[in-house]
Amino acid sequence: MNQTPLIATLVAALGLAFAFGTIANRLRLPSIIGYLVAGVVIGPFTPGFVADQMLAQQLAEVGVLLLMFGVGLHLSMEELLSVRAIAVPGALGQIGIVSLLGGTLAHLMGWSIGAAIVFGLSLSVASTVVVLRTLDERRLLETERGRIAIGWLIVEDIGVILALVLLPLFANALGGLGQGTTQPTDLFGWFETQTVWSALGLTVIKIAAFVLLMVVVGKRVIPLVLHYAAHTGSRELFRLAVLAVALGVAYGAAELFGVSLALGAFFAGVILAESRLSQRAAQETLPFRDAFAVLFFVSVGMLFDPTILVRETVPVVGTFLVIVVGNAIVAFAITLALRHPLRTALTMGASMSQIGEFSFILSGLGVSLKLLPDEGRDLILVGAILSILVNPLLFAALHRAMPWLTEHEQQNAPDQPAPPSSAGEANITELSGHAVLVGHGRVGSRVAEAILADRLPLLVIEERQDVVEQLRARGIEAFYANALQPDILSAANLSQARWFISAIPNPFEGGNLIQQARAANPNLEIIARAHSDAEVEHLGKFGANLIIMGEREIARGIIEHIRKSRTIP
Repeated sequence: MNQTPLIATLVAALGLAFAFGTIANRLRLPSIIGYLVAGVVIGPFTPGFVADQMLAQQLAEVGVLLLMFGVGLHLSMEELLSVRAIAVPGALGQIGIVSLLGGTLAHLMGWSIGAAIVFGLSLSVASTVVVLRTLDERRLLETERGRIAIGWLIVEDIGVILALVLLPLFANALGGLGQGTTQPTDLFGWFETQTVWSALGLTVIKIAAFVLLMVVVGKRVIPLVLHYAAHTGSRELFRLAVLAVALGVAYGAAELFGVSLALGAFFAGVILAESRLSQRAAQETLPFRDAFAVLFFVSVGMLFDPTILVRETVPVVGTFLVIVVGNAIVAFAITLALRHPLRTALTMGASMSQIGEFSFILSGLGVSLKLLPDEGRDLILVGAILSILVNPLLFAALHRAMPWLTEHEQQNAPDQPAPPSSAGEANITELSGHAVLVGHGRVGSRVAEAILADRLPLLVIEERQDVVEQLRARGIEAFYANALQPDILSAANLSQARWFISAIPNPFEGGNLIQQARAANPNLEIIARAHSDAEVEHLGKFGANLIIMGEREIARGIIEHIRKSRTIP
C-alpha cells in the first residue's frame, strides 16, 4: 500500500467518511461532523493508518474548485452585482473588526505585531466550502440571502489575494523575513517592483484583466466549446468539456493572473450561467462536486491534533470565541446596519461564524515568513475545525427559531431601521380574484409573464428591492418583503385571491407559507415547486393543490409528445 498512496488515501478517506457520515446521520447530526472525524482517524496525530496529507489536500482543492464552479452556474453577473451594496462593505467591515479582535487576542498572548496581523486576518475569513454546502443543503443558494452570502465570500477572497501579495512586502517591517527581490511569477511578472503600492496596483490590474478577459472572451469561447461538445451527442465528451473548462480556467487564472483557483472557477461558472447548457453542466458535475467536497472535510480533520485541547485550553477557547461569536455578531450587526431584515442578518451571522481553507493559506504564509509562531498556526487549525463542527448546529438552531422569529418580527420592527418601501409599509391590496406569486426568480418571473399575458390580476411578493422597483415601474403591484413576515399575507388579501403560487426553492419556508395561505382561504388554489419526492410529500401535507417537480414535468412532456406524434400520419 505504500507504493499506491493515492489509492490508499482515497479508499481510507471515502470509506471512513461514509462510515462516520452514516453514524452522524443516524444520530441526527450533520454529516460534516462524520467527515471531520474520519479525517482525525486517518491523520498523523492518531494511531493506525496515516493517509498522505499532501495528496488529500490536493484532492480537496479539486473539490473547492468544482464547488465554486457549480455555484457560479447558478448565478448571473447581474445577480452578483445586485448585492454589491451589502457584500462589499459587509465583507470589508467584518475583516477589519474581527482582525482587530484576533490581533488583540494575539497581543494578550505576547506575540509580535506581525503575528497579531496574520492571526487576526486568518480568524476573519469564512470557509467558502462550508458556507456553500450549508446553503445548498437548505435550498438557500438561489435566495436573496444566498446571493448576499456568495457576494460576501467573493469580496473576502479578493481581500485574501491582496493580503497574500502584501504580507511578504511588509514582513521585514513587521519583524519577519521579507521579500528581498520580486521574482516574476506570472504573465505580468516583468512589471513587478519592490514597492508596496506598485505591487498592490499590479494585483488589482491583474484581477481586473482576468474579469475583463472572462467577460469579453470567455463569454464567447466557453459556451462555444460546450455547445460543440453537446452537439457530438456524447455525454462523456460533454462531461469532460465541463471539467476541462472549470479546472482549466481556474488553473490559468492562478498561473497567469495571480487570481485564486477558487475565484477563477467561480467566474468560469458565472460566464457559463448565461448559456442554455448551464443546468446540464451543473448536473454533470454534481457527483464529482459531492465526492471531492467530502475529501475537503476529511483533509481538514487530518490536521487536527487532539492534544492541543489539553495543552492550550485557554488560547483555544479564546480563538474559538473570536471565530464563532466574534464573526457572527459582527456579520449580524453589519447586515442590520445596512438595513436588511432580521432573517437575513441571522443567516449572515451563522454563515460567517467559521473559518477554513483561506485561513490555512494565510497562516502557512505567516509561518514561512517568520511572522506567525507555530503555536498560532495550530490554534488557527483547531479553531477552524471546532467552528466547522459547530456551524451546522447553528443553522439547525436558526431553522428551529424561524417560527418564533416570524411571530415576533413585527413586535421588534420599530427598534430596527426599515428599508424604504419595506414590507411593513405595504397596504392591503385592492385586488380580488388575483394570483399571489411569492418569488420572482428564474421560475417566478416566467410564471408572472404568463399570468400578465393572460391579463389576470397579479400581486408579487419578492425579497429583492431592485426587482420590486422594476415590477412597480411596469405597473405591477409588488411587495418588497419576505412572505413569512407578519401581516404580509394578510396584506395580499388571500381571502379574495384565486391562486397562490410559491415559486421559492426553499421547501421549509414554502411549507410554512402554504400552511398560512390555506388557513387564510380554504378554497384557494395553491401551487408550489419542489426538487424531490420528499419535498412533494412535505408540501402536500400543508395543503398544496398542485406541486410541480422538474423531473416529472420533463417526463410528462416527453410522453405527451410521443402520444401526440402517434396520431399524426
